Amino acid sequence: MRWILRVLGLVVVIIVIAASIGAALPKEHVATRTTLLRQPPETIWQVITDYGGSPSWRRELKTVERLPDHDGNPVWREIDQHGQGMSLETVEAVPPNRLVRRIADQDLPFGGTWTYELVPAEGGSRLTITENGEVYNPIFRFMSRFLFGHTASIDSYLKSLGKKFGEEVTITS
Repeated sequence: MRWILRVLGLVVVIIVIAASIGAALPKEHVATRTTLLRQPPETIWQVITDYGGSPSWRRELKTVERLPDHDGNPVWREIDQHGQGMSLETVEAVPPNRLVRRIADQDLPFGGTWTYELVPAEGGSRLTITENGEVYNPIFRFMSRFLFGHTASIDSYLKSLGKKFGEEVTITS
């Protein structure tokens, strides 16, 4: 019985430490990742803006559904393989070079935008994704910073996009 109390005490201490460190971290962060693809910007643009088709190349997505516009901007809800959903609003689209999408849900423990910048490069295009993120919950902030890393979602997205084109991508910051 004592060992159970000690284990529970240890778990509580770890949670308190993680929450304390998380509370000391800034809520905002900026994470940028870049890759080169052997496709012209127009081809990449077609794929990254075909939100309904995203589950065909992003394995973590189960479905994507169109929601009503918000302030004239298109909104799509992504449902992952675990049934968790997140709504994304396109706040800027300059084909085929710049796309800005914002998390539209107000009840999540995080928020922010992803800015996609596509420029022609030798043999294809350079795609840079910049996340201007906010993590509101101190424990999630700790986990995002030290366990997952702020670039994990961007890296996964870029690798999936590369596979869509039959390419293995090299990701740089």
